[in-house]
Amino acid sequence: MFSHPAHLIACGLGSGLSPVASGTAGTFLAWALYPLLRPQFGSGDGGFAVFLLLAFGYGVIACGRTGRDLGVADHGAIVWDEIVPFWAVLFMAPPGWLWQLAAFLLFRVFDIVKPPPADWFDAKIKNGFGVMMDDVVAAGYSVLALAVIKVLTD
Repeated sequence: MFSHPAHLIACGLGSGLSPVASGTAGTFLAWALYPLLRPQFGSGDGGFAVFLLLAFGYGVIACGRTGRDLGVADHGAIVWDEIVPFWAVLFMAPPGWLWQLAAFLLFRVFDIVKPPPADWFDAKIKNGFGVMMDDVVAAGYSVLALAVIKVLTD
């Protein structure tokens, strides 16, 4: 993990080395870091949105490099692809810990099930972009589901 800086990032600062449910461990790390990270960008949304785009771009590079070095494009230890998209879900989720819990559960379900086109990215694009994109799609489904739940509960 320490042989290249990209590995440390791609493996979610070590959370991806969890012997069970590494994707869930990475998502949990994202949830734990979010309240520390988000305030660093002030009250506006633009700075954090730019950060997410940059984190995605670096994730394409880091996950691609780590996958090549491990010999498996989407190795289980690679969890940056869970972290950045889940930060985006939290960014767009309604405020409150119950909404964040719902976001966590929905994201994990959609990440595991891989509805279209996440399944296509997962099966066909064997590089850092594909690794990141299947989780971006899961994030999109999660945000959509949260929006529907919010409308139905208001």
